[in-house]
Amino acid sequence: NEVKQLNTVQPIRDMNTVMDIARYLKQNNERDYVMFVTGIYSGLRVSDILKLRVKDVRGKDYISMREKKTKKEKRFIINKNLKKILEVWTRGKDDLQYLLENPATHRPISRQRAWEVMKNAGEEFGVYNLGTHTMRKTFGYHMYQATHDAVMLMKLFNHSDIHVTLRYIGVEQDETDQAISKLDFGV
Repeated sequence: NEVKQLNTVQPIRDMNTVMDIARYLKQNNERDYVMFVTGIYSGLRVSDILKLRVKDVRGKDYISMREKKTKKEKRFIINKNLKKILEVWTRGKDDLQYLLENPATHRPISRQRAWEVMKNAGEEFGVYNLGTHTMRKTFGYHMYQATHDAVMLMKLFNHSDIHVTLRYIGVEQDETDQAISKLDFGV
């Protein structure tokens, strides 16, 4: 019953839905689960997650990389929960293997496949506007709820304007919706 916004991928605002989707993915395909948790714990673009190799994360406290889109160097801490998941996932895997490998091609899964995973997982729980940016937006949305530090997120996402960041993570929409719902013309 959610209103579809034209081509706008949304964050997963509800923490229970985040956990439901994680559980669902873990039961169906561990690789897809690892993609999801890496996305929601790092805020990386899916294009950057797909190029990660086992050696980039195994035994590491930080992931260092050059972003595909911006060509900027980026270094970020691996959250303790993600670290445990990655330890289990990379056990016994070759250092040069892609983290999210398609076993048939030994290449990373495609962006199309990543999008299908998110879309299908969302539909399983009645959420119809998920896509590859959902993970990054979910990270941003929940970081903002925890810190209310939009400037930190703006820097993290390499956005040039705070409004771009707030719109990106769905906060501006939430605030607009709340303001409109409070309107009372007495009729």
